[in-house]
Amino acid sequence: MTRTIRPWWQAGPFAAVFVLFFLAPLALVLAVSFWNFNEYQLIPAFTLRNYLRIFEGCGGLNARGDLCVTFATYLSTLKFCLLVWGVTLVVGFAVAYFLAFHVRSATMQTALFVLCTIPFWTSNVIRMISWVPLLGRNGLVNDVLVGAHLVKQPVEWLLFSDFSVVLAFVHLYTMFMIVPIFNSMMRIDRSLLEAASDAGASAWQALWNVVVPLSRTGILIGSIFVITIVMGDFVTVGVMGGQQIASVGKIIQVQTSYLQFPLAAANAVILLAVVLMIIWGLTRLVDLKREL
Repeated sequence: MTRTIRPWWQAGPFAAVFVLFFLAPLALVLAVSFWNFNEYQLIPAFTLRNYLRIFEGCGGLNARGDLCVTFATYLSTLKFCLLVWGVTLVVGFAVAYFLAFHVRSATMQTALFVLCTIPFWTSNVIRMISWVPLLGRNGLVNDVLVGAHLVKQPVEWLLFSDFSVVLAFVHLYTMFMIVPIFNSMMRIDRSLLEAASDAGASAWQALWNVVVPLSRTGILIGSIFVITIVMGDFVTVGVMGGQQIASVGKIIQVQTSYLQFPLAAANAVILLAVVLMIIWGLTRLVDLKREL
């Protein structure tokens, strides 16, 4: 009897923390999304008004041939998500591969890995603002381009544009891709690479047929980290987009600032559902339970 109860007692505190800090807030957000509200108060009465308001006018294209605001915003957010995921995957994989297979000394590996974490020693806002004097109209990059006569006038799209938003995202979140991929690569048996080389495989063939398949768990985990963070981010889009680029997170933040909590909660529930569908699709590619 004692042996049967003991595991439950051991799991109890962790389960309580999970329920208190994860399930309970989610349940509260879901409940509030069905509440009504006006300019002065929240009205705890069940209604679908918030969800209907979000998808209002989304039955087809508007008079100008554009998508409704909700669909257009989600497409914009997914566009940033896809671009950032692709760039961080390439950069993160390349850095992790270099650290895992080309740096022989464990001390040097640790030193270079710590070097990769230096950007995280300051806040995200400071790291984003640091791009402004570089990419601005009168910034360092434009001064160099104009001074070298590569352009006749300053390039406008370097800052407060889609480019600057993607650049900031990559700067902020590539580390979330490097860490799990590096961890997966460090667990690869080096004799497999030697066997591939002995069988006549080139370096690229060994990379594609040995390293990439054995690193897919790290790639999946890093992808989940990057996608979930980018989908809900509103600070980066606001700062680097000059408050001119819409995202789902930005809409939720604006609705919250106007005290439209039920509407913001409904948007949050929809965003969560979209993110969970993306994660579900990713997990179909790799059986995490078996791989881990």
